[in-house]
Amino acid sequence: MNSLPRCSWCESEEIYLQYHDDEWGVPCHDDKKLFEFLILEGAQAGLSWITILKKREGYQQAFEHFDVNKVAKFSDKKLEKLLLNPNIVRNRLKVFSTRTNAIAFIKIQQEYGSFSNYLWAFVNNKPVINTFKTLADVPATTDISDTLSKDLKKRGFKFVGSTIMYAYMQAIGMVNDHTSHCFRYKQLT
Repeated sequence: MNSLPRCSWCESEEIYLQYHDDEWGVPCHDDKKLFEFLILEGAQAGLSWITILKKREGYQQAFEHFDVNKVAKFSDKKLEKLLLNPNIVRNRLKVFSTRTNAIAFIKIQQEYGSFSNYLWAFVNNKPVINTFKTLADVPATTDISDTLSKDLKKRGFKFVGSTIMYAYMQAIGMVNDHTSHCFRYKQLT
């Protein structure tokens, strides 16, 4: 691990460092990637993010590399089979929510032209730049994550509570929550 100043949460394992340095907080407008992170953040509920990162490849294989159209067509039988897959989190509600969320995701794509168009409108199409000094300063939810969560729930999504949505917003760069000393903070500002 090199000596660049980073957010304190990522300093424990190489997989965290790579995710932090290459992906976390980078503005994303790609619907496939947005769907992937929506599924992964929902799977993370109640678990550590490192658990999900270590199972990410398993999720990619199990969920057709996050092809939303294919996931929307998963049968109950296929979802039941996924509950036996040790390479993903085998929680029935989470596994079955992937199909539910894929169907709702597609409806938003049809309504807005893309999921990205829908999502980024919540932040006026530009990242919110925060200036937190420590991890303790970073909130678990915001008014925006509350609003996004409520709207997604109204549209039928599952595992989209405000805390999950704020983590999602951080992951896909809708907010820059790299702490101000982190080398990525300035790069993404």
